[in-house]
Amino acid sequence: MHAERLTESLCHHGEGPYWSEAWGGLRWMDLLAGDMLHLGAEALSGPGLATERPDGLVRRLPTPGSVVACARPASSGGAVLALEKGFALEDPDGSITALPPLWEEDVRMNEGAVAPDGSFLCGTMAYDQRPGGSAMWRLHPDGTTERMLDGLTISNGLAFSADGTRAFHIDTPTRRVDLYDWSDEHGLVERRPFADLGEEEGFPDGLCLDAEGNAWVAMFGGAQVLGLDAGGAVAERIDVDARQVTACTFGGADRSTLLITTSRENLPEGEDPAAGSLFAARPGMRGPADEVLFGA
Repeated sequence: MHAERLTESLCHHGEGPYWSEAWGGLRWMDLLAGDMLHLGAEALSGPGLATERPDGLVRRLPTPGSVVACARPASSGGAVLALEKGFALEDPDGSITALPPLWEEDVRMNEGAVAPDGSFLCGTMAYDQRPGGSAMWRLHPDGTTERMLDGLTISNGLAFSADGTRAFHIDTPTRRVDLYDWSDEHGLVERRPFADLGEEEGFPDGLCLDAEGNAWVAMFGGAQVLGLDAGGAVAERIDVDARQVTACTFGGADRSTLLITTSRENLPEGEDPAAGSLFAARPGMRGPADEVLFGA
């Protein structure tokens, strides 16, 4: 299967895509620019993926930080965001308030998800990518925070099963997808390997789940997204015309479109010209119909 290029190269480092009815379409991050991008649901309402590129429909939404790594809708009608060194809350009117920074080290937020209890989890990475230099942070709906899972290196894709009992997580240098059990009290526990992708082209980055619980993994440097079956084996490959594939999410009115972000970070000018574009494919699966909102 081959992904279709949906937009021009709009991002330097595209990341963190998420589709929600709450904000009426897709949001993804131009992470190192500190901007969110928004594409309304009408852009994917036709029978084809893109009869023409919807670049003119994309809105760029600035945030208070130099980095915005991840955003998820909130039960209040706004959203929760991960900025460089902490969290932020968006009100329904679009105004964003940054919460106090959580650390001073040269480390930034990277990727996250809303947990079954309505808290927001986001992992980090050190700018020098030093081994063991990152962790997972948890923002509770009451505003309290806690640090979890020390000893990570590049904490990346995170997604929870529909029944709320398990989480899929990627620490990129391990080249694995790991499974955790979820506890409202203790968070992510009982880590064990789910899929070893060490023989595949590229490094596992972001991931999402479909409605049947299968994982879809963006392979950074591998120009592809891998679909994994229930046993962790590669069951599907989606080729992407940009090497640095960063993340993916299901969207569209029926959640049947896999939307894929890419990056041109550290690429020479003119190399890999489609890098930074948004791509889309229809792999024959749908994303989960229900979503857990921050604070719910």
